[in-house]
Amino acid sequence: MATKKQKQHYTQIIEAAIFAAGKPMSIDNLRSTVLDEFDLSVRMVNGLIKDLQNHYEGRGIELIKVASGFRFQTRSELSPWLSKLWTEKAPKYSRAMLETLSLIAYRQPITRGEIEEVRGVAVSSSIIRTLQERGWIKVIGHKEIPGRPALFATTPVFLDYFGLASLEELPPLPEVAPASFNLGNESPFIDDLPETGPTNENQSDSGESDVRETTESTG
Repeated sequence: MATKKQKQHYTQIIEAAIFAAGKPMSIDNLRSTVLDEFDLSVRMVNGLIKDLQNHYEGRGIELIKVASGFRFQTRSELSPWLSKLWTEKAPKYSRAMLETLSLIAYRQPITRGEIEEVRGVAVSSSIIRTLQERGWIKVIGHKEIPGRPALFATTPVFLDYFGLASLEELPPLPEVAPASFNLGNESPFIDDLPETGPTNENQSDSGESDVRETTESTG
C-alpha cells in the first residue's frame, strides 16, 4: 500500500504530465508512460486524478475528462475576462455549418443527402470540407443504397473541442437546434458570406444571413 508521501509523488507526476502533454491524457496513457515504473492500478490512478480534481475545485483552472482523457482548462465562466488577452477574434461559423454539424452529431451516421433532406437545402462542399479539416467529422463507411453515399460521424476531436466525454453528454436537441433547418446560408464562415442572398436555385434565401454564432472553446 502506498504511503502518503508516495501518493503525493504520484499525484505530482500526474499533474505535471497532464499540464505538459499539450493534449488530453488517458489513464492508460499515464500508466504506460510517466507512471510505468510504479505499476499502479487503474483504480489507484483514477483515485489520484479525483484528488487532483478536488484540489482544483473553485479555482480558475479545472481538470476535466473529455473523450481522449483528462486535461486542464480555464473555467468557461471566466471567458469574458480571459478573452481580453487575445486581440485576434475567434472564428465565427455560419448557422448553416453549425446546423450541419448538429445533424451529424445527433443523427450519426448520416449521409449528405439525409442532411439536405432535413435542412431543405443543398449542403455546400466547403462546409463538409471545413468540418473534416478541423477533424470534427469523418467518413466511417458507405450506405448500401444506389451510389453508396458516404456516412458521416463525429470524432473524438469533436468531443474534446466541445469539452465532452461522450455523445451522451450532448444537450437535448431542442435546446441547440431550431425547429426548421431551411436557412439557405451555405458558407462555413460568417466573413465569407456574400452581401446578397444565395443565387443557387437549390437554396432558399431566408433573410438570416446575418446570424452569427461562435463555438470557439475557452479551454
